[in-house]
Amino acid sequence: MLHPITTNHYLVLSAAMLIIGTLGVLTRRNIVIVLMSIELILNAVNINLVTMSHHWQNLHGQVFAIFVITVAVAEAAIGLGILIALFRNKETVQADEIDLLKW
Repeated sequence: MLHPITTNHYLVLSAAMLIIGTLGVLTRRNIVIVLMSIELILNAVNINLVTMSHHWQNLHGQVFAIFVITVAVAEAAIGLGILIALFRNKETVQADEIDLLKW
């Protein structure tokens, strides 16, 4: 017998994605992986927003999720632009080796 997917399933998925994204940001040195981890965190937030919006039967969470998606797109575009500029100057994408802001 199949069990229906409940709100708890989505919340557990969102928590797992948040933990994986946070570990990726804190432990990785490759800037591309750090940016992907930030996107994973934002997607975990979106799952929470849409799940709670559906659970409470209102659209506020879904509308706010659209704004979060917009911010995520802007973050990805600006982050990749900065990453390309850094790679042209330093020829690396490792966060430890980038010291352009040091005196």
